[in-house]
Amino acid sequence: MKLIVGLGNPGSKYSDSKHNAGFLVVDELAGKWNIEISTRKFDSFFGKGIIKKYSVVVAKPQTYMNLSGVAVERLARFFKVGTDDVIVIHDDLDLGFGDIRIKVGGGDGGHKGLRSVIDCLGGPELTRIRFGIGKPVQKEMTERFVLEPFSDDEMKHMSGLITRACDAVVEVVSSGAQIAMNKFNVRVTQNSSKEVGA
Repeated sequence: MKLIVGLGNPGSKYSDSKHNAGFLVVDELAGKWNIEISTRKFDSFFGKGIIKKYSVVVAKPQTYMNLSGVAVERLARFFKVGTDDVIVIHDDLDLGFGDIRIKVGGGDGGHKGLRSVIDCLGGPELTRIRFGIGKPVQKEMTERFVLEPFSDDEMKHMSGLITRACDAVVEVVSSGAQIAMNKFNVRVTQNSSKEVGA
């Protein structure tokens, strides 16, 4: 079984914010695979279902971002899911807007929700779907930046980006992280050659 978690903040106030990219992807993923995220337990909304014949739990922690790990740890313990079977989808300031990358292990990159998950699970071995949102010009504006909604221009591209992030999750579930990384961690340059992404 895989535990698929989108990170975000609960409530309509944050629903369209950059920091809620994880929620947006999970909602789309659940819809595509007919998984109803309606059970409220373990500080989360979650649902069980099947993706490409594999059993999954899809969840949205309701603890607010900085305490996401509390909910993820409770879900993982209840469903007996090891850290290496946890997939976390989160916004990423270190990637330009529109970049989708898969990563296994490593640090939290300053993302407080991810830090909470790593701390509560006791290690960084989880798989991450990184949704690039870019970064503000000035570092001190970061907190406000991640809580702002996507711009009108960015919203024009969001549907395709969310679909690509969902496809990345499905590939991890069905083929494993390494094959998924080989497939998704590339970008097409102007001369149409592929470069391996970070």
